[in-house]
Amino acid sequence: MTQAWWLNPCKPVAHDAVASAAARQQQLTKPAGSLGRLEAVAVQLAGLQGQTKPRIDQAWITIFAGDHGVVAEGVSAFPQEVTGQMLLNFVSGGAAISVLARQLGAQLEVVDLGTVTPNLDLPGVRHLNIGPGTANFAVGPAMTPAQGELALQAGRDSVLRAQAAGAQLFIGGEMGIGNTTAASALACALLDCPVAHLTGPGTGLNAAGVSHKAQVIERALALHAAQRGDALQTLLNLGGFEIAALVGAYLACAQEGVAVLVDGFICTVAALVAVRLNPACREWLLFGHRGAEPGHHHVLETLNAQPLLELGLRLGEGSGAALAVPLLRLACDLHGQMATFAEAAVADRPA
Repeated sequence: MTQAWWLNPCKPVAHDAVASAAARQQQLTKPAGSLGRLEAVAVQLAGLQGQTKPRIDQAWITIFAGDHGVVAEGVSAFPQEVTGQMLLNFVSGGAAISVLARQLGAQLEVVDLGTVTPNLDLPGVRHLNIGPGTANFAVGPAMTPAQGELALQAGRDSVLRAQAAGAQLFIGGEMGIGNTTAASALACALLDCPVAHLTGPGTGLNAAGVSHKAQVIERALALHAAQRGDALQTLLNLGGFEIAALVGAYLACAQEGVAVLVDGFICTVAALVAVRLNPACREWLLFGHRGAEPGHHHVLETLNAQPLLELGLRLGEGSGAALAVPLLRLACDLHGQMATFAEAAVADRPA
């Protein structure tokens, strides 16, 4: 690989803004701590934005898509053609994330890193053609170092576009039949956790299907066991193009100073990889929701993450993170627009 930009320093949090935002919270016309985690998230965003009163006016959502060779092992309830079909649905406005982006006034970008559907040329989709999906990681590495670097860079490029457009918040979503298998395998390798604890139904496998999926992951983990301690090589061995792009996006956000709102299981596994590669990026990650996929809880716990929502979601696409954007906006509005005790001529609590 060429120079590893993803190891470059992350932008430091503005601790003076954290202090001033925390002090402001103590002066607002409410009992201290009465708005719970909305207070904490406003203070956190102040530190990330470097200003006492943070704002989330412009959100940017990128859906990264890619197919997975491990689907040849029969680990998915849906055929791989669905990945390409959903790309059209995203840009046509019919997908859940399309609806959410419209309602939020967010920019929605769709990046196709490589699918099995040949010669896709959809208006509104960035087709990068890194490969026709990854290779089957149950028999060899999922991607080459060159492919992995291209996928990481695709994530970074998306963040640079978001930053140029003035985005204050970046959401990465994913689409790729078979990607819960890749995410589970990655999480098992990085956490050294039993496969049964991190393997779930994905898009709708029955109990027998989940058992088979776990067996495939076990084989893959055994095959790639020698490189388990290397986070980047583990990503290349077991990941997907879209997962690698998410990793690159999260790291670029931390380096460029753009707050991240992480979506569900697959995105949270990408966040775990990013933190293993460059631990300082953790401060730039907020977490949208806790999903229904069983492995999500374990990965969130490892990252010491407290998601904003828990709605039993398992759609992906960035949908859970998008649903949390109004909460972040309201947290900022409450923090910035409520009166202080002095402004409202309300008696403060005794010292």
